[in-house]
Formats: sequence, structure tokens, C-alpha cells
Amino acid sequence: MNQTILSARIAEAKALRYTPAGLPALDLLLEHESEALEAGTTRQVKVQVRAVAFGTDAETLARQAIGSGFRFTGFLAALRGGKHPVLHIQSFQPDPI
Repeated sequence: MNQTILSARIAEAKALRYTPAGLPALDLLLEHESEALEAGTTRQVKVQVRAVAFGTDAETLARQAIGSGFRFTGFLAALRGGKHPVLHIQSFQPDPI
């Protein structure tokens, strides 16, 4: 199963664009910070994740302020010809982080 849940803040949002089929699309950079227990030791976790949203999700996220926190749910896939994973957002809800 390819499902990802991530609490993160919007660090960057590009301009809302449209696919050749006319579907709204938004490219985002998300930032996550937390602590995780690994091998019995607390570890600081900081990560930036590229993400993309389509349709009404893209339109709604395009209106959100940079720094806004959300809990994103989606799946990971590489963009065409790419090697790095991108979170394809399927749903989100406010998360004060």
C-alpha cells in the first residue's frame, strides 16, 4: 500500500496552473519538524517534501498562507522522468502543528 500521512507547513506554493485537460494543479514545498524515537534515542526530524494537488484541493491550497499547517494524506510517486518522490495530496485538514 502506498499511503502517506504528513503533518507539515506550506513552505512554498507556486502559481496555480492548469493541466492540458484543464484541471487546476498546484506545486508545493512542505516542511515537517518533529522528534522521533529511533534505536532508543530521540532524534530531531526535519524534512522538506515536494507535493502536488489537483482539482478543488489545488484551488483551496492556493488560497492558504505560507506557513499554514495541515495534515496531508496522499501517495508518493515520482514526476515523469523524475527520481525523487512527490506527495500527491488526496486530502488535507487544518493542523496547528
